Amino acid sequence: MIEGLLARLKQESADEADHKAFCDEELRKNKQTRKEKASEVTRLYAEIEEKVKVIAEMAKDITALAEEQAELRANMKEATEVRSTEKPENEAAIADAQAAQVALKQAMQVLEEFYGKQSLIQVSMIKQVPEMEAYKGMGGRGGGVMGMLEVIDSDFARVEADTQAAEVQSAEQYKSFMERAEADVEAKHDAEFKLSLKKDKAEFAQEQLQKDLDASQAILKAANKYYEELKPQCVEVHVSFEERATMRQEEIQALKEAYKILDGKNAM
Repeated sequence: MIEGLLARLKQESADEADHKAFCDEELRKNKQTRKEKASEVTRLYAEIEEKVKVIAEMAKDITALAEEQAELRANMKEATEVRSTEKPENEAAIADAQAAQVALKQAMQVLEEFYGKQSLIQVSMIKQVPEMEAYKGMGGRGGGVMGMLEVIDSDFARVEADTQAAEVQSAEQYKSFMERAEADVEAKHDAEFKLSLKKDKAEFAQEQLQKDLDASQAILKAANKYYEELKPQCVEVHVSFEERATMRQEEIQALKEAYKILDGKNAM
């Protein structure tokens, strides 16, 4: 019986040693897994949160660029509409001023011829009748009809010159504005395109981070579950392995001594 007890205690000791080795190794690996995955989960959460902020900022910038392009195109359309109305109006005003000057010159030529003939007639009459005062008519240069026509002709010439100058200035301003606006639209379009590509890459990276996070959380969850399974058999013990081993060795030693005593009596 004592030999059976000794054999069983030795087997229990070996089994417990194997169990302790198993527990030590499993607890070590489980602790390492839980620590690594908990760290990964924290890191991935932070990275995803940062990605979300960056993506939101890029989306905001893309919207702003799109709105700025729309505003520029609206301004270009408005400028073109204004220019489309302004140019023919200026051309019509210039043509009217030029036509008026031609008509005035023709009228002035007719009157000059008329008043020239009247002067000759008056001179001839004066010579024939010295006591009669010469009729000068309405053709005086100072305040007569000819003077008035010259003033009007000058006014039309000024209108033509001013309108031509205004037309040239408007054309140059329109051309300069359109060139700047087109360049600005192109630059903003390129910036929007590049930023959209960058946003797409950031969103893809966020998706990959989320997959990594899901995987790490699954492993961490499994590790925590396994740790709960290990606790009853490896952690929550009333007597430590060392204490049990010592007590078992003492029991084995006592049994051996008892066996020797009993074996010695049998020999007698």
